[in-house]
Amino acid sequence: MKVTIVGAGAVGASCAEYIAIKDFAAEVVLIDIKEGFAEGKAMDLMQCSSLNGFDTKITGVTNDYAKTAGTDIAVITSGIPRKPGMTREELIGINAGIVKSVASSIIEHSPEAIIIVVSNPMDTMAYLAHKSLGLPKHRIIGMGGALDSARFKYRLAEAMDCPTSDVEGIVIGGHSDVGMVPLINNAVRNSIPVSEFLSEERMAQIVEDTKVGGATLTKLLGTSAWYAPGAAVSELVKAIALDTKKMFACSALLEGEYGLNDICIGVPCILGKNGIEKIVEVKLSAEEAEKLKISAEGVKKTNALLN
Repeated sequence: MKVTIVGAGAVGASCAEYIAIKDFAAEVVLIDIKEGFAEGKAMDLMQCSSLNGFDTKITGVTNDYAKTAGTDIAVITSGIPRKPGMTREELIGINAGIVKSVASSIIEHSPEAIIIVVSNPMDTMAYLAHKSLGLPKHRIIGMGGALDSARFKYRLAEAMDCPTSDVEGIVIGGHSDVGMVPLINNAVRNSIPVSEFLSEERMAQIVEDTKVGGATLTKLLGTSAWYAPGAAVSELVKAIALDTKKMFACSALLEGEYGLNDICIGVPCILGKNGIEKIVEVKLSAEEAEKLKISAEGVKKTNALLN
């Protein structure tokens, strides 16, 4: 199993580290446009191999996509990160050109690769990859929902003062501060609805804290987060590589599901060796369905900027 990660910055390097530590891939290629940067990151990570007990080979490459040939799964993290006060949507002008070029270069050398898009605005970048490459819909996946759901579960566990392993919850909708739809009514602690443990006011606060999870970290860090995004990507890659059929919220191209068409947006997806094996349609309340519709309208407005 060969995995290529485009962009050796904080998110890309964290993703490479988590994939290596989980030790399911034979090779990870880090590629970046900055001379020597990916090579340095790869060397640093490889010097952890005896300490962290992994055998995955990590290779760094400067802008030579021929070295990515034979990639099974490609992760696109390249582009500029958010700064404090910026929305994900404001990144579109620069990141669209980068993602389109990178995606084409990956497929040129690895025509069967499955692509995971991380670059922001993520739903629009996933949509751009679909439109520019014309690949089957199951082979292009936007990462955002997996990260948003992890942040949702963190907030739920924090509020209930319990281990996160006790908690299950999922976030659908657009990967934006206003577009996320945390399904609080579906969230459980060991199969018991969280409403048994939390007040309506506390649950409403968790929803709002989840929606601004990325902005909160950007304000604290001065740039986008990287540990949780890298970990989220590594879990998607692992599910595909090991054909686990595990379900995550991912940005998928919808063709009638949830009453939506011609849009990439976060919905529950089962991942396996073919990428998105199935889009799962969850029964939504009238309020949740309306929020998803509004979220989709926002994503489509951002998509329109591609023109």
